[in-house]
Amino acid sequence: MSETEDQLPVSVVALRPSLEAVLMVADQPLDVASLASAVGYPVDDVTGALAALAAEYDEQGRGFELRHVAGGWRFYTREEYAVVVEAFVLEGQQARLTQAALETLAVVAYKQPVSRARVSAIRGVNVDGVMRTLLTRGLVEEAGQDGETGANLYRTTRYFLERIGVTSLDELPELAPYLPDMDDLEQELAEMAAPTPTPATSPEHHPSPHSGQGTEPDGGTDVT
Repeated sequence: MSETEDQLPVSVVALRPSLEAVLMVADQPLDVASLASAVGYPVDDVTGALAALAAEYDEQGRGFELRHVAGGWRFYTREEYAVVVEAFVLEGQQARLTQAALETLAVVAYKQPVSRARVSAIRGVNVDGVMRTLLTRGLVEEAGQDGETGANLYRTTRYFLERIGVTSLDELPELAPYLPDMDDLEQELAEMAAPTPTPATSPEHHPSPHSGQGTEPDGGTDVT
């Protein structure tokens, strides 16, 4: 069957309204090929129509926008109206992630695939409960097992990309601007590495080279 026979009998003037109707009921971003199949138009025509719709909404200052994220197209409320939407959606209930959950999610995003033990070691606290929350909300998913320890590994999901409005993990901001200045960091590391004087009353005592302030911040990778 040819491409023409596969297409739906929709007139050219109905292309944009057809796309709007499909996108309105979509619960996830739809790629151009899926949209072209749904409305019965060539991919190039659909690509042009989507770009035109997005530009039109921007020019009109509509309360929503058409964005290309996570490999597909989807309607989003416009950022400047977030306060109004948030008040309506939350309606007296706390739906936001806690600070602990956000910090844990950030570790997974930048270190993935990563085990719970590794995340716990980085954060310095047990993250089992928080990880369950992130799994339940669909922001994190299992990503196989560690070849050495057999521990379950975790990564962020496509839904995570949708929620933060990016297409891929490559678009995550660099961590470097948020780290301490190198001079300050080197000084801190030098102070941490400085040997601790051994009390004169116990000359036979030989502290472990892995004890004290020189311990790696993520040394407890066996945390369960």
